Amino acid sequence: MNKLWIVTLETFWRQVKSWSFLTLILGPFIMFAITIGAGYLGYQSGGTSSEIAVISNQPQLRQSFIKENKDDVMKKVTDVKTAKKKMNSDSLAGYLLLDVDNQKISAKYVGTSSLSSSLKTKVNSYLAKTQQQLNLANAQLSPAQIKALAQQPSFKETVQKKTGTANMAKTISFWITIIMVYMILNTYTSITAQEIASEKGTKIMEIIFSSTTAVKYFLGKVFGVLLVILLQILIYLFGGWGAYIFAQNSDLTKDIVAQNQSLITSVLKNLLSINLVYLLLGVVIFTILAAFSGALVAKVEDAAKAAQPVIMLNLLAFFVTFPFQNNLDSIVVKILSYVPFFSSYFMPLRIINNDAAGMEIVISLVVLVASCILLAWYIGKIYQGLMLQTDDSSFWKRFTRGLSYSK
Repeated sequence: MNKLWIVTLETFWRQVKSWSFLTLILGPFIMFAITIGAGYLGYQSGGTSSEIAVISNQPQLRQSFIKENKDDVMKKVTDVKTAKKKMNSDSLAGYLLLDVDNQKISAKYVGTSSLSSSLKTKVNSYLAKTQQQLNLANAQLSPAQIKALAQQPSFKETVQKKTGTANMAKTISFWITIIMVYMILNTYTSITAQEIASEKGTKIMEIIFSSTTAVKYFLGKVFGVLLVILLQILIYLFGGWGAYIFAQNSDLTKDIVAQNQSLITSVLKNLLSINLVYLLLGVVIFTILAAFSGALVAKVEDAAKAAQPVIMLNLLAFFVTFPFQNNLDSIVVKILSYVPFFSSYFMPLRIINNDAAGMEIVISLVVLVASCILLAWYIGKIYQGLMLQTDDSSFWKRFTRGLSYSK
């Protein structure tokens, strides 16, 4: 058992200390930082240029507009001369002149570009409301007449079980899940296959197999890669949680997070569930197959080609899910949710859409775990025969010859 863990830890540390692993880990966080940084710089540089000044000879009129639209107005600018200076320095988008003449309110906007549609709507709404107040005051109506004119239509909306948000959460969860499974499997099948293939035909293998069993050495290699994968997933989980906390408290993103809180909660609930177990088990079985694929190459120079069969299988499983995203009643979906190499894609799809019963999930997991154990045991038994072959024979000859070494 000691030799098994020696091989496991040696494989783990060699992968973790490599530049490729560091790049793989830091890549998403660097992209997140660049995105947030670019957004912040844009926010800072463009924050004042979207503001307008409000100028009026009637202070009460100006103050009432500012009170309703304080986030869009630069309050310190009160005259046209100052507003023009600000516009010339690109620190002000324009200015709005408000006036009342003969009981009629008017507004004139001067700017470097047209008012945004949202701000234009606010201006028109304010003008209409203020003009109505002036009209009512000039009409000298009785309280009863004013109350009658103030009647507003009634509109009620009832949303059943937040269906829209739930459906969007399912769609987002589906895409995040399958893309995450696909990317992790593709990355580590290549790493595993090359890790095994790089030792193909070397004299050191004969020495290793004389001091430990092929099964222990093979499992040590697989366990080492799996520890690397587990470390990456843990880093992403903690890093993602930190990014979420940052987004909740950042002035740049906290409003967006607050507005979509229910959607974000639903997506996180779908991701941080039994689907993570399927992700890990999918990685396990594909890693074992990738190690087998690496042992089948003819020589060390073929290491780059070693992962291609497993990558193609992963690609097939990835694309097969697309047609069934909205067709969960298909018998194909139900069958493939129990088939190893495909269940890591299809069962999470059913779980996200609440289409799988508890017993179905248990059966699928049992089949997947049993497949991982049996595949690892069998490949470990023939591993020595596969690794010690150095002749450039055909794939099937190397495979059948490896079977004869089973012990």
